[in-house]
Amino acid sequence: MGMTITEKILAWHSGLDEVVPGQLINAKVDIVLGNDITAPIAIGEFRKAGAAKVFNKDRVALVPDHFAPNKDIKSAEQCKILREFAKEQEISHYYEAGEMGVEHALLPEKGVVSPGDVVIGADSHTCTYGALGVFSTGVGSTDLAAAMITGEAWFKVPENMKFIYNGKLNSWVGGKDLILHTIGAIGVDGALYRAMEFTGEVIDNLSVAGRFTMANMAIEAGGKNGIMAPDDKTMAYVKNRCERDYRLFKSDDDANYFEIMEFDCSKIEPTIAFPHLPENTRGISEASQMNIPIDQVFIGSCTNGRYEDLLEAATVLKGHKIHPYLRMIIIPATQEIYRRAMKEGLFDIFLDANATISTPTCGPCLGGHMGILAKGEKALATSNRNFKGRMGHPESEVYLSNPAVAAASAVMGRIAGPDELD
Repeated sequence: MGMTITEKILAWHSGLDEVVPGQLINAKVDIVLGNDITAPIAIGEFRKAGAAKVFNKDRVALVPDHFAPNKDIKSAEQCKILREFAKEQEISHYYEAGEMGVEHALLPEKGVVSPGDVVIGADSHTCTYGALGVFSTGVGSTDLAAAMITGEAWFKVPENMKFIYNGKLNSWVGGKDLILHTIGAIGVDGALYRAMEFTGEVIDNLSVAGRFTMANMAIEAGGKNGIMAPDDKTMAYVKNRCERDYRLFKSDDDANYFEIMEFDCSKIEPTIAFPHLPENTRGISEASQMNIPIDQVFIGSCTNGRYEDLLEAATVLKGHKIHPYLRMIIIPATQEIYRRAMKEGLFDIFLDANATISTPTCGPCLGGHMGILAKGEKALATSNRNFKGRMGHPESEVYLSNPAVAAASAVMGRIAGPDELD
């Protein structure tokens, strides 16, 4: 019996010829990641263990992005812990204000993660890197501390689910809609502790940015990881980026899957996740008829804060003004994306529309800062979660969409599709 791409990567990093679902393994990790919320706890455990040095200063990444730039004294103290530890340990991949970005957009952009890697991060959306053929998954701060010391982590090999996407995408449909549609079909626990492997002709034609979006939200279906086999688009993306040699893996034709699901993408339209779960999905044709007014639109996050996302929003927004009394907050995910969007005129479009542009940060995505919701307010966001109280007051509401729908909705003042604009 053959192996899946996930099983092959885990076997390789464990020094084994093969692994099977349910097997407990100890694997070497290529990158260990922490942010300003999770890393201070890990650093505390690192010191409690009596460790003096991280296993490899070039394989640990620390990115203060959740509450950075510091929003208050407590967040400043959190970031200070990272900064001092990075200086003490001479961490190569420490990125703060001026060079920082949302961690899961920044690390691939900087070439820190490579195809075939095993990456763990004390953040649930570490699964993003699967878009490059990486086994990447979120862990707790204690596991992060252990990996910083040993360079290893233990895993239970997950069962595998294959998702095949066929057909032709409709207008304004992209990776965000595909993954929301998938989560709507299987539920937020439909892939619990399973590897979600995304394949099919639609994935082959999907941009790397769209692939990042899909892998990013694997955790919203309970997935252990999301992953796609590397191809020419992957190689074009990592060319001149990756700092290390890498190894390419793909699933065998006779690999075993717990379940295989196929989707006819010609039947998928721009998709909205209604409060308070990403599985609560409806197509734009239904959602737009419900006349749902919104108070805030947020375009950004590790899900949809890449240049392609900003371009999509700008294409819809050009020549329009946002609705009166509505706040539109746009946050490029990294400094490089910020610079490119500014240089290529996207900022002019956003500013002409009366939108607000922020320096890279996670900010409002997790109810951190730069766009907190008041009681009773409704927001449409391009981020990944819409749990109760996720972006502010527990009696606020968060809807999820792609950037095009978010931009159109900002103009209309209600949830609306791009085709509704003049």
